[in-house]
Amino acid sequence: MNDAATGRSSSGVLAGFGKLIPARFRSDIPVVPVVRLSGVIGAVTPLRPGMTLAGVARLLERAFATRNAKAVALAINSPGGSPVQSRLIYLRIRALAAEKKLPVIAFVEDVAASGGYMIACAADEIYCDPSSIVGSIGVVGGGFGFQELIKKIGVERRLYTAGDHKAQLDPFLPEDPADVARVKALQREIHALFISLVKDSRGARLKGAEDLLFSGEYWAGATSVSLGLSDAIGDLRAVLRARFGDKVRTPVVAPPSGLLASFMRRSSGAEASLDGLAALPESLISALETRAIWAKYGF
Repeated sequence: MNDAATGRSSSGVLAGFGKLIPARFRSDIPVVPVVRLSGVIGAVTPLRPGMTLAGVARLLERAFATRNAKAVALAINSPGGSPVQSRLIYLRIRALAAEKKLPVIAFVEDVAASGGYMIACAADEIYCDPSSIVGSIGVVGGGFGFQELIKKIGVERRLYTAGDHKAQLDPFLPEDPADVARVKALQREIHALFISLVKDSRGARLKGAEDLLFSGEYWAGATSVSLGLSDAIGDLRAVLRARFGDKVRTPVVAPPSGLLASFMRRSSGAEASLDGLAALPESLISALETRAIWAKYGF
């Protein structure tokens, strides 16, 4: 048998052997890990944890460390929440993308609004469904006023502070216009940071007047594409198969599951049970606020 024949025979054997190797260990099959980022951002109570950097950092690190990864996909479904946690998650994604030299592709599911859209801006490309809700680049805050209610039920408010503005916007005191002005100034400062982040991320792709894009308004998917807030209509599976081939693997990077995770959750719940009961009214209010945030976008 000549060398050429031997070479052909050897390569054929190697090729056949390669097919027996599980797909996750084969270097010839592209991989795009998927990280799901869902829920209200930063809304944390004993009974209703929200999305925070602490909660997603390890998932992001695992995704960017995936062997043979060609990119990292983000499946986003969030109506927003804390601007601080949103920006921290955005910064961590950008830092990992630069460190690992991997492109990031975001796929909007139902909603990427406010802080959810800020996180989507961490991607190099943003895809959405025609019915996705995208945008809401603004800052909102609010509360309730109970000063008339406590008068009616005969409750006297007693509040002691050191610092002229320590009790500003107290819901049991009449609203002070000076307090409102201070809060609005703070909101404008945070809004300016949000606008700057979107401009830096989307650049020349933005195609609308600033007073429209950054008004806090939100749009359906196709309109968001026309405004440059998203890049195209497309779903995760179709886009990744078209980009990386039909054999592309898209493993979902998720929190630990199984017996150990269940045990840890039960242990954590047992330790926090008394605190949870004490905080039940606060948790109920948080649940209502969370429901209101989603309802704003029709969900």
